[in-house]
Amino acid sequence: MIEVAAGILVDDGDRVLLMQRLPGKHLAGLWEFPGGKLEPGETIEEALARELNEELGVEVLASAPLISLPWRYPEKTVRLHALRVTAWHGEPRPREGHPLKWIAPRDMDIAAMPPADAPIVTALRLPPYYAIVASGALPATGPVARDVPPGQGAEPARVLWQLRMPGACRDEIRCKVQEALATHPALRASLLINHDIDLAREIGVGVHLKASQLRGLDERPLPRDLWVGASCHDAEQLERAATLDADFATLSPVCATASHPDAEPLGWKRLADWIADARLPVYALGGVGPDDLERAHAAGAQGVAGIRAFGGSPA
Repeated sequence: MIEVAAGILVDDGDRVLLMQRLPGKHLAGLWEFPGGKLEPGETIEEALARELNEELGVEVLASAPLISLPWRYPEKTVRLHALRVTAWHGEPRPREGHPLKWIAPRDMDIAAMPPADAPIVTALRLPPYYAIVASGALPATGPVARDVPPGQGAEPARVLWQLRMPGACRDEIRCKVQEALATHPALRASLLINHDIDLAREIGVGVHLKASQLRGLDERPLPRDLWVGASCHDAEQLERAATLDADFATLSPVCATASHPDAEPLGWKRLADWIADARLPVYALGGVGPDDLERAHAAGAQGVAGIRAFGGSPA
């Protein structure tokens, strides 16, 4: 497997630097994140620093992992390590003749990028927190919303929301979503409902699939502009979610939970092992909360998800 380091450089306008592959190269003409292959004996960070210096003339001062994933092309298999470059010295310039452009993640065209870069774009668009809430908690007032000014609800860039109402009829769920969107219109871009694909499509929000739904689908159930998440409990389900082109998955339970006392916890090590082979961003779920974000990131997760710890109801 070829190990590749890719750098995510973000300017003051929250735009990300992309570089176009030169003619004659593999995937020529596509736009990608700058970086390249690890040389023998190099760490990921060392390879990133060398590649960005060679390609862009910048000195990497600090970086942090964003996502790491395997990808199989017909001619080769790569493991792509994407790192946020949080500090650098110098002005990026094309030292090897690659065209460059700065673009916001929301405006990136994944069809014009290598397939392996699509999960990286998704990881850039996703927030670190995924709050699972019941009807009375949209937007939630729990720990994830503490830094939001009063009266403004939750900032979509920081929180993804799932409305979960077990036992409620479709009309009840529709009513609750419409009420929430009337009060907080911006919530539409960060809201998913649990399992009901048809209702999600009808009202124009995302859907979070149950694990039991994964094998009954043969394609992505919603268009690309609506989030599709998936509940997963093992590596096979993570692979199935990626095959269905889901945007992200939750992996649970990481730790013991009161709601599922008989479920065997994965633990942080097994979580990290399974995430390492996942081809999509993964949230840690089950017995975790906002205070576990740093540990989740260290395990390779996109962030943390939860119910009780995020101010939601366990119902």
